[in-house]
Parts: sequence; structure tokens; C-alpha cells
Amino acid sequence: MSLISLHFFVMYQRSRVALFNLFLRHFSTQFATLLRLSAHGAHTTLPSYTKLPSGSWRVQIRHKGRYVNETFLRRDDARRWATDTEARIDRGEAPLPSRIARLETFGDLIDLHIADMCAVGKAPRRSKAATLNMLKRKLGKLKMIELDRARLIKFGRDRGAEGCGPVTLGIDIGTIKLVLGHAAAVHGLPVQVEPVDLARIALKRLHLIGKGQERDRRPTQEELDQLICLFDTNPHQITPIGRIIRFAVATAMRQEEICRVTWPDVDTRTRMLTIRDRKDPRKKDGNHQRIPLFAATGYDAWAIIEEQRAVRRNEDPRIFPYNGKSIGTAFRRGCRELKITDLLTCSPFCPRL
Repeated sequence: MSLISLHFFVMYQRSRVALFNLFLRHFSTQFATLLRLSAHGAHTTLPSYTKLPSGSWRVQIRHKGRYVNETFLRRDDARRWATDTEARIDRGEAPLPSRIARLETFGDLIDLHIADMCAVGKAPRRSKAATLNMLKRKLGKLKMIELDRARLIKFGRDRGAEGCGPVTLGIDIGTIKLVLGHAAAVHGLPVQVEPVDLARIALKRLHLIGKGQERDRRPTQEELDQLICLFDTNPHQITPIGRIIRFAVATAMRQEEICRVTWPDVDTRTRMLTIRDRKDPRKKDGNHQRIPLFAATGYDAWAIIEEQRAVRRNEDPRIFPYNGKSIGTAFRRGCRELKITDLLTCSPFCPRL
């Protein structure tokens, strides 16, 4: 009887061990989940709000191992930022500073891009600044989510109806993509650039974006002689437009470049002129070029420099100390007076165009 009792006792103990192991295997995943939740709770707390002596509110967030804090004037603003920040952390995204998180419209993104470029010494120049101002005027009030493919196509159609050329519209669309890409890459804002690419494809299919027509219009020698005579014989014309036209044809320089070169840029020994920061589609700063001053076009560039030296009356370091815009205005007025058509302001100033 003792052996039989011992046998049953051993079988009973083995069944208990088996049932216990089965229990552990069945509930091990639930235990692991509880452990993970416990660990998560140790690193996650509700946002804390503290009113500062100044009256502002400081919000502190400890969420999934991340800690961020910001200060706001109003508690509601702090609460909204905290909610958005926790949602970004849950999605695996980096928290945004309050200054960036408050940006809502495309105009805000344009201002952000300009501020960032100015901070690194790359402020937009005249052409880009004009494009950004136009975009802010036409699209600046749109929220970022509203700037989708359909809205961009409508913008392109409206610009085309206004007389905007295919090259200019392509620059406008490219600038929109530049602003959106800057916001996404530099500041991590949740903006999409894919709609811009789709809109560009659509506008190309609609022939609203494309290559520009190459101009081959050049002033004839007779037209140049008429213009030079008109300005040289006008007693009320103070700026020597005729001399500037001759110098432009002799050097193929743009009117802004002519009004920017200085006397130290002239090498009297080699008769060479250094044009600083010459226009370039990719890099303008530091793009210095040297050109010879000779008479290859019928007008002697060096002789014109000497003429200008003889009439120098002030300490202005510029060779031609005049306003380029005023020169362009006078040139167009002369073309209208002589009934010379289809001649752009810069055509005789830059025969390459």
C-alpha cells in the first residue's frame, strides 16, 4: 500500500508542475505587456503647467523618454501645443518649437524662408524678392493644407491669363517648391512637395510652363546712331546715355554692371576691367570676371573710359555713378520717341540676350 500511495503522490506532483508550466506559457505574453506598460508609465506623465511670475505659462512634457518645454502667454496656447507635441512624439516625429508650430499659412513659410536666408547672409536679391512678394500676395493667406495640386494648377492658369510667360511661371512654381522644401528640410514641418511636382507636370501639359523663345533682335547700326545722337544733342539730358550705350555695345555688359564697376577695377597697364559678382544662374557672389577694353565692335571701350575719367567731378568710386533704372527709363523713352519697336531695355546693353 505504501508503494501505491507513493506512486500516486509522484503522479500528482508531476501534474501540478505540468499545469503550472502550461499556465506560464499561456499568460507570459500578458505579463510581458504589463511589464512594458509599467516601464512606459515610468517615463510618461501628463503635461505640467506652471504660471510664471511674469504671467506667462510654462508647459513641460515628459513623454516616451522625450522632454520638451515651452513658454506661452496664454494657457490655452500652451495646452494646444502640448497636445500637438504629444501626438508628434506618438507618431515618431520630433517635437516642433512653438515658434514653428504656430505657422499656419504659406505666407508664414515665405517669411520663415526669408528670415533664415538673411540669418546666414544670403538675403534674396531683387528678382527672387519680387517673386516671393508676388507669391505672398497671391497665395500667402492659404493654409498649408490648402496648397494642393488643384490650387497650384489654378494659380498657374490665373498667371497665364495675366500674361505671364512659360519661363516666368516655371520660376514661380519652382520658388513655391523651394519654400515648402525649406520648411520641411530645415524645420521639419509636415508639408508636402509632391503636389508641386504634379502641378508642374499638369502645367507643362497645358503649355503654360516651358522653354522661352530665344530672342535674336539686335539694334542696327542706324538705330544705335539715332539713339546716341538723340541723347547727345539733348541739353536737358544730364546722364551721358549715349556714352553708356557705346560702352555697353563695346563690352557686352549689363546696365547694372556698368553702373557698378569702380575705378580700382580698371587695370591701366593691361587695359582690363574686372566685373565683380557677375550675374550667374547658380552663383553670383564671388563670380568675378575680367574683360579686355578694346575696340572690337566699332566703339573703343578704353577711349570711353578715358572720356569718363576726364569728366569725373566727385569722389564716387564708380566709373559711371548713375542709377541703372534711370538709364533704362531714358532708353525706353528714346526708343518711343524714335519709334524703334521690339527692342528690350537691355538689348544694346547686353547683346548676348
